[in-house]
Amino acid sequence: MGGSALNQGVLEGDDAPGQSLYHRLGQRMLDISGDRGVLKDVIREGAGDLVAPDASVLVKYSGYLEHMDRPFDSNYFRKTPRLMKLGEDITLWGMELGLLSMRRGELARFLFKPNYAYGTLGCPPLIPPNTTVLFEIELLDFLDSAESDKFCALSAEQQDQFPLQKVLKVAATEREFGNYLFRQNRFYDAKVRYKRALLLLCRRSAPPEEQHLVEAAKLPVLLNLSFTYLKLDRPTIALRYGEQALIIDQKNAKALFRCGQACLLLTEYQKARDFLVRAQKEQPFNHDINNELKKLASCYRDYVDKEKEMWHRMFAPRGDGSTAGES
Repeated sequence: MGGSALNQGVLEGDDAPGQSLYHRLGQRMLDISGDRGVLKDVIREGAGDLVAPDASVLVKYSGYLEHMDRPFDSNYFRKTPRLMKLGEDITLWGMELGLLSMRRGELARFLFKPNYAYGTLGCPPLIPPNTTVLFEIELLDFLDSAESDKFCALSAEQQDQFPLQKVLKVAATEREFGNYLFRQNRFYDAKVRYKRALLLLCRRSAPPEEQHLVEAAKLPVLLNLSFTYLKLDRPTIALRYGEQALIIDQKNAKALFRCGQACLLLTEYQKARDFLVRAQKEQPFNHDINNELKKLASCYRDYVDKEKEMWHRMFAPRGDGSTAGES
């Protein structure tokens, strides 16, 4: 979504004299605000439901100023995916209205008049006052967080009044939010979401015949927490969550792998080897596991070489015939 895309979609064949580029474009766009303040042109149709009012959306977008065919400053307008919550992270009323008209996978172009964009003040020095702007927005996905947020705000006693399926659904939503944040390298925020999911599952009392559903929901959350703490350079906590996952499934290759990674970072080489060999037994041809075993072997060789060098220096003979290790 760059200037060339805008040129190809707007400029070709639009040479009516006396009309601005945005005026010509706006003539064939759909009015979604009722006062022609927000106009929309669908480039690629999406699928499924419309974005919910309290959703968090994963989008890519570019912005253009009127009479300019190049994107806004890239430091301000992102082309990389960004997770935003409606009503909190979006400052343009026009963008909020536009997103509420979109479906998953949709790519659309929007014209925002000044009162739906930056108003009479603009956004100096980049955007002049009273400027009409054009946005190209791709809605990659969205999650409705309202239900999850309301449920998590209830007390444990109130949550217990709901059926187990409700708890499992909310926990799954929290984990999905964590996954979005993790993919954006927002590991601290991802950890918070994963912990909310785990707390819901851990404090839920289920009858024996349904307990396996809770354990099955806890397993991916524990694995995600282990990986997240590895990314946060907290191997001790990563190991703890990995071991909790192994209590649920002692042959889980991913849990064994995470524990092995954590032990390697902690320089507990024998424990790391034990975990990784067990993981390799479950998945002999897993590229990541085999590479981690090679890394372990290399780290252990370096460790042994350093140990030998240290002992050699300690007991090397001195000029007086004594050794460095003698008192």
